[in-house]
Amino acid sequence: MTFHHQIYLQPMTIHFPPDFAFGTSTSAYQIETAFEHDWVGVKARDGNTFDRTTDHELRIEEDAGIISSLAPNYRMGLMWSRLQRGPFEEFNQEARDHYHRLLTRLHEKNVSIMMVLHHFANPKWFVEKGGWEKSANIPMFIDFAEKVVKEFGNYVKQWNTFNEPNLYVSMGWMTGEFPPFKKNIFKATRVITNIGQAHEEAYAVIKKYFPAHPVGISYNCTVFSHENILGIIPAKFTDYCYMSYPIRKFRSLDFFGMSYYARIGFDPMPVTYILNPEKFKDRPHDDMWEFYPRGLLECMRRFWKEFRKPIIITENGICTGDDPKRVQALSTYLTLVHDALQEGIDVKGYYHWSTWDNFEWSLGPTYQFGLYGVDPKTRERMKKPSADFFRQVAFSKQLDVR
Repeated sequence: MTFHHQIYLQPMTIHFPPDFAFGTSTSAYQIETAFEHDWVGVKARDGNTFDRTTDHELRIEEDAGIISSLAPNYRMGLMWSRLQRGPFEEFNQEARDHYHRLLTRLHEKNVSIMMVLHHFANPKWFVEKGGWEKSANIPMFIDFAEKVVKEFGNYVKQWNTFNEPNLYVSMGWMTGEFPPFKKNIFKATRVITNIGQAHEEAYAVIKKYFPAHPVGISYNCTVFSHENILGIIPAKFTDYCYMSYPIRKFRSLDFFGMSYYARIGFDPMPVTYILNPEKFKDRPHDDMWEFYPRGLLECMRRFWKEFRKPIIITENGICTGDDPKRVQALSTYLTLVHDALQEGIDVKGYYHWSTWDNFEWSLGPTYQFGLYGVDPKTRERMKKPSADFFRQVAFSKQLDVR
């Protein structure tokens, strides 16, 4: 018994395939100063107002250095409202030049780009015309998408048309926590249908110019389960509405991009650390949800079985100010990704969320996911131990585990 225990404690090194892509991920809206979009002025849960975030637009050189130091790949987006000041307009020259500078720097540092076309926020002019509730507005987004592809496509290797459309619609039109702050299941259904149509059209546009570029979405994957008998039906209903139904709207996918963060139980109401911290005395959690890493593997199995498409983990991480906990979570998650590969699941890459702490939407900047911290006053970047841990794994493509 003692002998076996000693063997178990010996370090073991696991290896990822030579073509496996490690990267980090951000959203332009969460790291650049807000500009004429529907999140401007939103008051977050932690009391901060969505306006100045991390001054990324002022720190191109420094941030490009951080990005390239952490991994060979980077998942990012461009701010629609900053580039395009009205429907079907040509791109603003200053914004265009800015993004060319950023992408050129990343290219010079041998960073491969996954570009996200839509990440939750919309220009105010788009919202004023009815936004995603009107199918007549889809051509406005397709015009933006085509201009991005033509202008910046040479920097890009892979594309996400939409980031977490199931989360975006549920938070904006079901729970009312994101703009436009509505609770209407009929409008939610219309919106996801319109976004699905926009994806199909954007997919065709990308393929027109770059037929070899892989295109997918990033789908938010969550494990919904019951805490007691009262939670069985709510958990199953939520799983259907959130996990099963929306994905049917996205037919053209070269890969299945998935984000994963948590398990949410029902008793019959949803149980999260944000809403019910008193229920988490005896279970692991971060600053938002239950920490249930095995759910990442469960979701990979589920969608591999359903689609048999290559899987890329487009977002994964942990919300915590306790960086040793982040390092341990990363090790656990990456071990599970390796387990999936051993099972024969075609996992192509892993992008950590996020490169540095940012403005976490309706929660605020005090909710931390980054490998780097950001000083709330000076916006100075501060490296965390998790940055060195992830860098070592990302470039060596091997992980030492115990």
